[in-house]
Amino acid sequence: MIEAPLALVGALVALATLPGTLELATLTLAGLLPARRPRRDAGSGDSLKVVAVVPAHDEQDGITRCIESLQASEPESAHYSIAVIADNCTDETASRAREAGANVLERTEEAKVGKGHALAWAFPQLLQQGADVLIVIDADTVVEPNLVRTMRLRFGAGADAVQTRYGVLNAGESLRTRVMNVALLAFNILRPRGRDRLALSVGILGNGFALARETVLAVPYDAHSVVEDLEYHLSLVRAGRRVEFADETTVRADMPVSGPGVETQRARWEGGRFRMIRETAPALLKEILGGRPQLIELLFELLLLPLAFHAVLLLGALIIPSGPSQTYALIGLAFVVVHVLSGILVGGGGIRDVLALLTAPFYVLWKVGLSRSIARASRSETEWVRTERVSAAKEHR
Repeated sequence: MIEAPLALVGALVALATLPGTLELATLTLAGLLPARRPRRDAGSGDSLKVVAVVPAHDEQDGITRCIESLQASEPESAHYSIAVIADNCTDETASRAREAGANVLERTEEAKVGKGHALAWAFPQLLQQGADVLIVIDADTVVEPNLVRTMRLRFGAGADAVQTRYGVLNAGESLRTRVMNVALLAFNILRPRGRDRLALSVGILGNGFALARETVLAVPYDAHSVVEDLEYHLSLVRAGRRVEFADETTVRADMPVSGPGVETQRARWEGGRFRMIRETAPALLKEILGGRPQLIELLFELLLLPLAFHAVLLLGALIIPSGPSQTYALIGLAFVVVHVLSGILVGGGGIRDVLALLTAPFYVLWKVGLSRSIARASRSETEWVRTERVSAAKEHR
């Protein structure tokens, strides 16, 4: 009598994770294939006016380092500039950015706080000034020297939008940042690489993405949630635009080391994602059933929960006494392990990253402990609150 209801629960839990498991399996296998070569069927893009856009809210400690990194990517070019959006700042972000040589756009609009609002405000101004390519770089970021050259080649060949590799700058500062680095090797490198190999739009990661002038004019940046990158990517794909993956260059940013900054950041990100699932998945399904099969992968990507919660659900299906569900759960968990290890391999990780996986159960428990904070974040818009970090950026002052 009890076994039948338990079997039903096991089946429902398994069903909830099935889209995510299929997504993980597909992207892992595709991501392990050789990367697609960038197109070289057009000009070099040397004449394109490229603008690196740095949205910054109270980032005085790291803004100079970021600007110097961007300057090194293409020094002394008449077709390249750096624009810092000093958004509702209460510190010296604007003055330090000017001293470092960037153009500064100061915005004060307390009723509309957030990175999405900052970009939506700045993009039209930069396009009016003649920008052909807009590269969005977070203020706590260091870019590789080939960033601008990579973008020129990509957009010279006709790209709509481009996303670079996005890694962790301070992976070695703590065990937590090391584990976060492992997670991002899979999320920010393996998965986009897999999508690109399948000729899909790879997504926008919020940092290190670039948009062509024509793309922004066709799909104005109108994304204001805490996961504005995911929100805007949905708009791009619905409009028939594709984001390419620039596997040949990387941007790296600081992650919070410990304390409330870590919890705040994770709750904001994952709460925002759960909110997007709730608000967007039904509409996506309706569009797919209405004759837009190109949105299927987007729906599966959206339904893939953060990896810790995906693993917890699979563990739940595993312990419920139901043969088929338990078999599926074992397969699903195996894909999770293979996915993470593949991310380390493709992302250029090392033995320290592999060893960091020994702490994964504690990381999962910590994430589950944030459930209430994540639930609160999923119910309301979250303001742009700068995440406190302990990083090399502070040593640059």
